[in-house]
Amino acid sequence: MPSWIGAVILPLSGLLLSLPAGAEVKARSCGEVRQAYGAKGFSLADIPYQEIAGEHLRICPQEYTCCTTEMEDKLSQQSKLEFENLVEETSHFVRTTFVSRHKKFDEFFRELLENAEKSLNDMFVRTYGMLYMQNSEVFQDLFTELKRYYTGGNVNLEEMLNDFWARLLERMFQLINPQYHFSEDYLECVSKYTDQLKPFGDVPRKLKIQVTRAFIAARTFVQGLTVGREVANRVSKVSPTPGCIRALMKMLYCPYCRGLPSVRPCNNYCLNVMKGCLANQADLDTEWNLFIDAMLLVAERLEGPFNIESVMDPIDVKISEAIMNMQENSMQVSAKVFQGCGQPKPAPALRSARSAPENFNTRFRPYNPEERPTTAAGTSLDRLRIVWRTMQHSVTDIKEKLKLSKKVWSTLPYTICKDESMTAGTSNEEECWNGHSKARYLPEIMNDGLTNQINNPEVDVDITRPDTFIRQQIMALRVMTNKLKNAYNGNDVNFQDTSDESSGSGSGSGCMDDVCPTEFEFVTTEAPAVDPDRREVDSSAAQLGHSLLSGSLACIVLALQRLCR
Repeated sequence: MPSWIGAVILPLSGLLLSLPAGAEVKARSCGEVRQAYGAKGFSLADIPYQEIAGEHLRICPQEYTCCTTEMEDKLSQQSKLEFENLVEETSHFVRTTFVSRHKKFDEFFRELLENAEKSLNDMFVRTYGMLYMQNSEVFQDLFTELKRYYTGGNVNLEEMLNDFWARLLERMFQLINPQYHFSEDYLECVSKYTDQLKPFGDVPRKLKIQVTRAFIAARTFVQGLTVGREVANRVSKVSPTPGCIRALMKMLYCPYCRGLPSVRPCNNYCLNVMKGCLANQADLDTEWNLFIDAMLLVAERLEGPFNIESVMDPIDVKISEAIMNMQENSMQVSAKVFQGCGQPKPAPALRSARSAPENFNTRFRPYNPEERPTTAAGTSLDRLRIVWRTMQHSVTDIKEKLKLSKKVWSTLPYTICKDESMTAGTSNEEECWNGHSKARYLPEIMNDGLTNQINNPEVDVDITRPDTFIRQQIMALRVMTNKLKNAYNGNDVNFQDTSDESSGSGSGSGCMDDVCPTEFEFVTTEAPAVDPDRREVDSSAAQLGHSLLSGSLACIVLALQRLCR
């Protein structure tokens, strides 16, 4: 005989003895509950056909009930699972926003770099032929470094660009002085005059600002999408406390035990339960909103007012500008280098017989924009334009989705409770389950956050013990927000000086007195003189191609930055 049968017989026999003669007893049927319980996938073997005494219940009201102890345990576990699924489903939007947009943006930026490199290669193969192809690894290596930085590699963009211009000066210096033979030590001395002599005019300074800001913004934005994705995924996987599980069971399935499986919880009742269960998640909201604001700021750096055509057009002009600046100032540059580094050795007679201007012009005439190829290179440029336009649309899309994700954690209870399948709704406040019976829910709605749950009437919340896991996510958001703010100001926190890191008290700007420089400053360094009789190295015409290629790449990156700003 099932245990619930005895539980029915004993109370009913006592009730019959206490009733007046002739009175009829009509126990309420549990048929509707059996049907609803079975629909949940549970076995009907241990559910009574009629109500039984409820002294055995630990969560629901201990009145006549359709629930056995086994049923209450199963329904309690069911309420926990349904709550966990509800939170995951409700936060699905914010999670998919970060997952899909991170993948989309990352793919676009990688494709952009690939297409930029291919476009540059196609153009220079057509324009400079074998001289370029013999030195194409120079571009490949520099693009590799830019990609490595973007993907999180330990690359200092400023130092990398400084080294690039120093190497370019070495190559160009040999080109404008073919009558001399330079040793490696001498060329190292020459490179130390890059900032002081400014042989390439203002191009290196502008390029450094634009490249660093473009790549810092892009990399930090993608990192921000990664952090947002991870935080959203982690926070959406909730682990309800015992107090929360009791409250969930009482709200969702105690109506079953009272024979009212079709009666849904009152809306305000649901809100108090959810605010108690999600109190720690709500505390994430403040830092989350600051993080979203910082992401939107950096997104502005990725939306340039220029289309790809107006960005690509000045690339050749910048190449010519840097090279021609070097040529026009060649005599002054050489004189100052000879003064600081010493007089170099003469080159062999055949090489020195050629004049510098003749050698320069035959190798490096200024590139004419009208000669831009329309075949392979033109096709690559078209692909690059398509990538940029798609990427700009992607950034706009990301911004809109980010705005919608603000306050997502504090509004989670409202989002869950407004679901028609969850509560009776705000228009049915009298015919809803209030935790005890089908009637209006009277307690007031609690405010958001952990500390405001001290008087929560539905969930026992220990406000003195914040959730450690949620606090870890808050710290992750705080660190990322700091990086985003720095990126917006053009600063890469991975390479800040210790003076920058020690300034301020954690606001995250990384700038002295909250003032961030808009441009990078350069310090002139005096180069020591070297012995001109040191070991000599051969300086071939291929070195000339090496310098042009490096200058061209730098200008491509400049163009990318102008769009990103």
